[in-house]
Amino acid sequence: MEKWRRTSQHLLRYSSGNYLRLGKYPNFNDPIPNSSSGFIRICEKCSSTKIRPSIEHQKNVQICLNSLRGYIGNFQLSIHRNVDNQSYKMQHRNFGSTTKLIQRNPSFATVSAEDIKHFKEILGEKSVIEDEDRLSIANVDWMNKYKGSSKLLLQPRSSDEVSRILKYCNSRRLAVVPQGGNTGLVGGSVPVFDEVIINLGSMNSIISFDEVSGILVCEAGCILENLDSFLANKGFIMPLDLGAKGSCQIGGNVSTNAGGLRFVRYGSLHGNILGLEAVLANGTVLDMLSTLCKDNTGYDLKQLFIGSEGSLGIVTKVSILTPPKLSSTNLAFLACNDYISCQKLLLEAKRKLGEVLSAFEFLDNQSMDMVLTHLEGVRNPIPPSEYNFYVLIETTGSDESYDREKLEAFLLSSMEGGLISDGVVAQDMNQASSFWRIREGITEAVMKAGAVYKYDLSLPVEKMYQIVEEMRLRLGPAAKVLGYGHLGDANLHLNISTSQYDDNVFAQIEPFVYEWTSGNRGSISAEHGLGLMKANEIHYSKSSETVQLMASIKKLFDSNGILNPYKVLPQSLLP
Repeated sequence: MEKWRRTSQHLLRYSSGNYLRLGKYPNFNDPIPNSSSGFIRICEKCSSTKIRPSIEHQKNVQICLNSLRGYIGNFQLSIHRNVDNQSYKMQHRNFGSTTKLIQRNPSFATVSAEDIKHFKEILGEKSVIEDEDRLSIANVDWMNKYKGSSKLLLQPRSSDEVSRILKYCNSRRLAVVPQGGNTGLVGGSVPVFDEVIINLGSMNSIISFDEVSGILVCEAGCILENLDSFLANKGFIMPLDLGAKGSCQIGGNVSTNAGGLRFVRYGSLHGNILGLEAVLANGTVLDMLSTLCKDNTGYDLKQLFIGSEGSLGIVTKVSILTPPKLSSTNLAFLACNDYISCQKLLLEAKRKLGEVLSAFEFLDNQSMDMVLTHLEGVRNPIPPSEYNFYVLIETTGSDESYDREKLEAFLLSSMEGGLISDGVVAQDMNQASSFWRIREGITEAVMKAGAVYKYDLSLPVEKMYQIVEEMRLRLGPAAKVLGYGHLGDANLHLNISTSQYDDNVFAQIEPFVYEWTSGNRGSISAEHGLGLMKANEIHYSKSSETVQLMASIKKLFDSNGILNPYKVLPQSLLP
């Protein structure tokens, strides 16, 4: 027998039977009947009775989480080509109307008919793409924010072909841009000018999988979701989960050190990647494809390629440690009155949920309002009150009863401690998906609202929301300032929404946002990378000595600077 457990105003309610119940999903505003399937609700106002009834022990229902990934609306980029001086004038419509002038490196050659003939000898006719329609897709990032003018797309099928391509390009000083699923957010995977595009999508084989250790070896062009599906049949999962997993490729994930929703549980790719193979600009193939969890022989060179965005070499194969797929998943959508409560809730979650905590996301009421206003079919699962903050907590474990008890104890304790004001726990796939739809749909909603200035920041947890509040004071009624992101790993997505792009608004945002982040020892790019967008802003997060050393490493690995030029580092430091 389990009992209703409550304090004077905090109550965790269950009902008997196979389902945890409260309300009738999906109409959150219906009266609460005594017997209807739905989700468990946690609310300090949910009962005023002083009776302590008992109920039968019930079996929790495993929640199948099937996150809905919001469709990302399109950004705009105005591009002007100056044929005489080969300049690239960008107008970042998601950041403002200031322009940045980038000069094409005059030392780079342009593609000739002889070059194309040579590539066809290496790859064959079908893998050398000159078709304008196919190039128009490859030249533009998935948000229509950046657009290049490459005349050539190459599709190698092996590391040897990548090696031969790069060796030739390096001898000719033909600049190249590596491309995977082209799902990046900072312009790192598309040409700036006429760079040759090397797309690795045809290198999509799984080489091996060890069902004892969970070590997967595959080619760089494997799509993340396909790898996850392959592993699911083996009882394992990928240690990262992204909204773009249906199209992003593991080579691109490694090259950008992708984060995502599972970061709080499984950590960075710097820890999960055991080895990789990469091809340098001169065609040298570096075989670092170790499958060992421990290898302390010399410098760990693979780490240089993780997060280097293709600027040091092209990743062609990956060895990755994958965790077992666990059977019990729970998802709670909670409300908090203030950001301090969110911080304390995170600390309590780490302490009391410990090994089963797999995600801890947050959003503020401005983000919730944006989603409810601009996305059809989305509802606040805990109406009618509006709270200042909302938190999604996911747990994943192997013992259903144990995991449920841990979550129940944590939620009750958090209610009694005043950290949670209200909340619901999903009971099926649809409910879990609807919760994730709110969090993942923010970007789409903001894009539908008008102009948006977006920043991806890493800050100490206690200071994360301060910049949101300061930005609101700074901008006043001229803009709506939203704060949301991965609270579990201190990653803030700062979005500033206005009806249209305005130079005065932009001048209030930058460089303030970078200066504030730097002043609080944060990073101007938590998980999106630097790419073209932030290459010249790296000094806000790294010292001049560090940046200079990075430039020296770049020159050592790529003396002619042909690999993904104009990205990651300031152009003034490179050849």
